[in-house]
Amino acid sequence: MSFHESHDTMNRHAKTVERFAHSHESSDINAANERRTLQVVLLTGTTMAVEIIAGHWTGSMALLADGWHMGTHAFALGISYAAYLLARKHMHSEAFSFGTGKFGVLAGYTSAVFLMMAAVWMMIESVLRLVSPVQIAFTEAIWVTLGGLLVNFASVMILHQGGHHHSHGREHHHDDHAHGHTHEHEHPHEAPHHDHNYRAAYLHVIADTLTSVFALAALLAGRYLGWSFLDPVMGIVGGVLISRWAYLLIKATGLILLDGGVDDVIKSKARALIEADNDSRVADLHLWRVGSKDVALVVSVVTGAERKAVEYQARLKDLPGLAHISIEVHPCDDPECSCV
Repeated sequence: MSFHESHDTMNRHAKTVERFAHSHESSDINAANERRTLQVVLLTGTTMAVEIIAGHWTGSMALLADGWHMGTHAFALGISYAAYLLARKHMHSEAFSFGTGKFGVLAGYTSAVFLMMAAVWMMIESVLRLVSPVQIAFTEAIWVTLGGLLVNFASVMILHQGGHHHSHGREHHHDDHAHGHTHEHEHPHEAPHHDHNYRAAYLHVIADTLTSVFALAALLAGRYLGWSFLDPVMGIVGGVLISRWAYLLIKATGLILLDGGVDDVIKSKARALIEADNDSRVADLHLWRVGSKDVALVVSVVTGAERKAVEYQARLKDLPGLAHISIEVHPCDDPECSCV
């Protein structure tokens, strides 16, 4: 083969490669959610700074305590925002084989752990105050709690705008004939699953808002009815609810980090679609989440007919959430196989 013929062949291959090239951009990268998270980080951080400065200026321990409490939430929300930045920065990096979807999942897991620690601390502190009651400056504490509640409510409103996720269908296909196998990759419609990073940020502000509501109710009851015991009781109730939310988020994100998180119904449906011709058989099937929404699928199919990977890819195109598909087709050479 001459140099020009070789060059022309490479050009033709390059066009084919470009046509089947597959983007590993994660659907978890959401610019609107990133912007809203930053807004809440700035709002929470500003409130923290104001309360700490005011606490030192007035000598109010209530203001100082609430300021540092805001600081823990600002730190956790900062983790969520940092995850968006890192995922976007490295979304084209070859260092991450399946994209950067798990940046947000890891941030959600970390934030949930902080949320659980805060809930446990809240319950322990409440129990100690039940055993050994402390004097409460009700009037000052009510104003501090009311201010914090307004900030938390504003944060909830900001993040609530991103509570509805929209799907953007996009498909990419890729053929890889290395080792005699054909591989197909697809990025079809996204499944309506949560952005775990955004969910973690939202849970933090919801938990803070709930804590402020319970605290305000308890302080008002203590101030006007003399029911001082309600303050630690409400702390325990809030801690139990928050720890429950944190546990569910830890469970969901931890499963994804361990390459799980795909429902058995989806696995069964994928197998049924591949074997729908009554000739093909699934030899090996793996599905796992590579982000909050995206699912990867690797399957080995044995068939007696001369089928190609593109046929199986077409059958799987409507399966929700599939972001990466790799299909190996093996001919069946057993006498029992059809078409032998």
